[in-house]
Amino acid sequence: MIRFLLNDEPVTVRDTPADTTILDYLRKNVTSEIERRTGTKEGCCSGDCGACTVVVGEHEQDRMKYRTMNGCITLLPSLHGKQLITVEDLADGDELHPVQEALVAHHASQCGYCTPGIVMSLFALHHESPDSQVDAMEALGGNLCRCTGYRPIMEAAKSLQGQKPDDQFVTREKTTISILKDLSNNDTVGSDDFIIPKSEDELAGYLEKNPQSRLLAGGTDLGLEVTQLLKRMPQLVYLGNVPELQQIDVTDHELTIGAAATYRQIEPVLSYYFSEFGDMLERLGSQQIRNHGTLGGNIGNASPIGDTPPVLLALDACIELRKGKSIRVLPLAQFFLDYKKTALQPGEYISKVRIPLGQNTLKVYKLSKRYGDDISTILAAINIQVDSHGVVVQARVAFGGMAAIPKRATNCENVLVGEPLNSAALDRAKTAIQSEFNPLSDVRASSDYRLQAACNLLERYVLETRGEPVRILTHA
Repeated sequence: MIRFLLNDEPVTVRDTPADTTILDYLRKNVTSEIERRTGTKEGCCSGDCGACTVVVGEHEQDRMKYRTMNGCITLLPSLHGKQLITVEDLADGDELHPVQEALVAHHASQCGYCTPGIVMSLFALHHESPDSQVDAMEALGGNLCRCTGYRPIMEAAKSLQGQKPDDQFVTREKTTISILKDLSNNDTVGSDDFIIPKSEDELAGYLEKNPQSRLLAGGTDLGLEVTQLLKRMPQLVYLGNVPELQQIDVTDHELTIGAAATYRQIEPVLSYYFSEFGDMLERLGSQQIRNHGTLGGNIGNASPIGDTPPVLLALDACIELRKGKSIRVLPLAQFFLDYKKTALQPGEYISKVRIPLGQNTLKVYKLSKRYGDDISTILAAINIQVDSHGVVVQARVAFGGMAAIPKRATNCENVLVGEPLNSAALDRAKTAIQSEFNPLSDVRASSDYRLQAACNLLERYVLETRGEPVRILTHA
C-alpha cells in the first residue's frame, strides 16, 4: 500500500496499480479512496506543457519544502510518505489563496486551461520566498500558456515577490510534519507490483533476488513508457526513500553524488565546482523535471542525447555499481556499450557517481531547437589542459547526439595531446571528429549539420579559452 497526505487528509492506496500516474489517479479515480479531482489538467501527457502541475511537500529538517512535479508522468509510489497538493486545496474556505488572487488581479487567465498548473508553480515559488524575476521565469519555464500571454502572468508573479507565505499550509506545518512522519514508517513498503525500500541494503538484497524489476527514481523518462508507449510496469522499485542514494559527499579530491539525487539537489554543488555543468542543468528540462529527475537515472537510461553523460565523460567520472554486497567502480566511458545497452549486470544498479576534483577547463555547449526545456540536438563537453608552453597535456572531448551512445572523441583527443593548441592542430582535430562519428539524421538535425556543428564547437572552445572573439554568423 501507498500512504500519503492529500492536502490534510491521509490516504491509503491499496488496489490501484503502482504504474498509475498521479494525473490519472486524480482525474479518473479508479477506486473510491478520494473524490475525483479534475482541476489538474492533461495537456501533452509528456511532462512538457505543465497543465498537470501539482505540488509535493516533504519535511526536511523540520520544515516543509514544496516542489512542483508533472502529474502526468509521475507514478503513485513516489508519493509515499509525502503530501500531495492540487489546485483544489489552495483556497481557504471562500478566500482565494494569495497566488490565485494575484492572477485574478492581473487578468492572467484567459481560457483557463493552463491556469491550474501555473497556480501550482507560483504556489511552490511563493513558499520559496523568491526575490527576483529570474526566479519566477525559472519556476514558470515548464508551464505553457497558449492564449493569455506571459506578461500578465509575470506581473502576477512579480506582485508576490517579497511576500512571506502566510496561508493554511504554514499554519498547519507542524501538524503536517507529524502526520508525514507517522505515514512514512520504518517498514519496507511493498505489494505484488512495487516495493519502496528504506535502505540501500534492502534495495540491493531485493534486486539480487528480483533482477527483472524496473527502477523508479524521478520517473521523468520511465513515465513516458507508461503514457506514450502504454507499457505496463509489472514490478517497480521506488528509490526516492533510500537516503544513501541521495547523499552528496565532498573530499579534497572527489565529489560523490548518490544516484537518486535530483538535478535540483545537485545543481548548487555542481555550480560551485563546475560552473558550466551547473549552467547546463538550468537548461535540462523544466523546473518540474529538475525537481524529480535524477543524475543516476539520466545515466542508466543510456540515451544518446542525455545531457549529463557527455559532461561526466569530459570530467573523467566513474560510477559505483552495486549487486548484493558487491561493489565495483567503473569508468563511465566503459558503461555505455551500444544504443540503450550498458554494462549493468542483472540485479546490479548505479549507486553513486564519482567526479574527480582539481584543475579543469570544462566548457559545455548545448544546441537545441529551444533554449530551455528541450532535447539536445548536440551536447558537447570539452575539457583540455595545456602546459605553460601551450602544449596539450590532456584532452577530453565528449559528445551527445553524435552516436548511438554518449561518446568521447578519442581520435580527436589523441590528435591534440602533445601538440600546441594552434590552428593546424585544430584542423587535424576537426578531421578526426569527422572520421570517427557518423551521426544520424532525424527531425532535429541532419548528419552533416551535426558533424559541422561538433567541429565548430571545438573551434569555439579553443577561441574562448584563448580569450579570442567568437564570431556568431546569422543568415537573413
